[in-house]
Amino acid sequence: MASINKAIIIGNLGKDPELNATASGATICNLTVATNETWTDKQGERQEKTEWHRVAVFGRQAESCAKYL
Repeated sequence: MASINKAIIIGNLGKDPELNATASGATICNLTVATNETWTDKQGERQEKTEWHRVAVFGRQAESCAKYL
């Protein structure tokens, strides 16, 4: 039985997506997304953490990402 992992990442693009092709000719789009978390610590100070995510998209979706993002 196969399992599926799903993640929804909502954030900001770090730079323009990069569209490439694999050795076999498949289209791949690489992009980075930054997500931010903000909270107030025990001392009342505002804290912020940015986490970067590397994303790879393949096929026709890769072409759409490169065109519209």
